[in-house]
Amino acid sequence: MSGRIFQLNRSGGGVPKLPVREVAIGMLGLEEDRQKHKKVHGGPDRAVCVYSLEVILALQAEGHPIYPGSAGENVTVSGLDWTAVIPGSRFELGTTVVLEVTRYTEPCKLIAESFTAKAFRRIDQVRNPGWSRVYTRVIREGVVRIGEPVRLAQ
Repeated sequence: MSGRIFQLNRSGGGVPKLPVREVAIGMLGLEEDRQKHKKVHGGPDRAVCVYSLEVILALQAEGHPIYPGSAGENVTVSGLDWTAVIPGSRFELGTTVVLEVTRYTEPCKLIAESFTAKAFRRIDQVRNPGWSRVYTRVIREGVVRIGEPVRLAQ
């Protein structure tokens, strides 16, 4: 199953994460990306957060003011069946980078502004399966650019 990199996002800490055209991805995530709360964000098994553009658009259709990067994801992808993304799945980004899904991302109150009535639990995997962001570990490092292909492998 294949799609595209819609947006690449990073920040000096916190949300929203802001778009960049291209970025190097190393074993600990996107170059120059920072996380404020290291106990729950970052590290080798939470190096890159990935989310679906189609899920973001569906949330917008529900009235939520979410947009790419506002929920803290590093890579916004399009064209993939998000319900097929599960722990153990791998994303092949561009021609070099490989990411492996380690877990669903627990939503935190810092992304509350992306949701009507601050209902950030709307994207909790336990409460609403198929709507969560995912954390990944980096299997192979490299540079990626918006518009490049993304392949989902099981």
